[in-house]
Amino acid sequence: MANNSCNEAWVVENGGLKVSRKETRPGRTAHNMSSSSLRKKSDLALVSKVPCRLLRMLLANLQEVILGTKLSILFPAIPLAVVAEFYGLGRSWVFALSLLGLTPLAERVSFLTEQIAYYTGPTVGGLLNATCGNATELIIAIFALSQHKIEVVKYSLLGSVLSNLLLVLGTSLLCGGLANLRREQKYDRRQADVNSLLLLLALLCHLLPMLFRYAGGSAALTADPTLNLSRASSLVMLLAYVVYIFFQLITHRQLFEAQDSDEEDDTVSGEGAVIGFWSGFVWLVGMTLVIALLSEYVVNTIESASASWGLSVSFLSIILLPIVGNAPSTPGRSYSLSRTSWTYL
Repeated sequence: MANNSCNEAWVVENGGLKVSRKETRPGRTAHNMSSSSLRKKSDLALVSKVPCRLLRMLLANLQEVILGTKLSILFPAIPLAVVAEFYGLGRSWVFALSLLGLTPLAERVSFLTEQIAYYTGPTVGGLLNATCGNATELIIAIFALSQHKIEVVKYSLLGSVLSNLLLVLGTSLLCGGLANLRREQKYDRRQADVNSLLLLLALLCHLLPMLFRYAGGSAALTADPTLNLSRASSLVMLLAYVVYIFFQLITHRQLFEAQDSDEEDDTVSGEGAVIGFWSGFVWLVGMTLVIALLSEYVVNTIESASASWGLSVSFLSIILLPIVGNAPSTPGRSYSLSRTSWTYL
């Protein structure tokens, strides 16, 4: 199946337009739905007339990756952020432009992992999506830790949890309710049980070090044991995540495959890979590097932006940073819930 996809997917391989078709497609996750809902159809008729094959492929890639999203209007913020940083313009401008530039990059990373999944299959594709889905927040946290900005890391993690639970879930439920006023929405109880248990495990791992610290004696006596318990809890959560990925992608993959309705089949029947495997891989690596650059700008300028705008660092970390990371997935989850059921959540 992967070989057939490689032979049929690339639209302008030989100068003529091809329609990509697959008998099966990768599992539709929330990030996949975000790519589909924010994606614009590209007209490659003009590109296919370019005589040079390499130039034709380059132009087609640019059209699909850069111009193939409704967020493409924000891409100019990336070079503007680099110019503002290079010439030492206002730090708050660097921060704002970097946030704007990260928004389309986060959506395009999701799109590229979906494209790669057409060649690698749903297992590897799902693992890529799970790994790269939060690449923006992860890279920002790494840079913040490297600069010993622990508060920014904690606030951004808290904001990510609140953003997913309140903003994304609330928007999805609202859109789903408005689109299904006359019928009852359904959800997969098995998926809800798995996600609820993981959430409970994460809550317990966060509570244990805090309870141990407050239940003990002086802070000097409980500092080292609390730190060791915190590290052990983080290892437990990391192990639980690895087991969950194995459970979702290998042993019980059928539980997490969306039950496609007739309407969705009509909508996505023409979907397929629009760029080649190596093209998608190169674009993914390149965009990850750009995300790393802009994330470094964000971490370096967050205090300056806080002082210039009169907003606390905690507010910027809890509200703005998670919104940038989750903004591309919110429309997709809202769209999927309004069209089908709660299984995409």
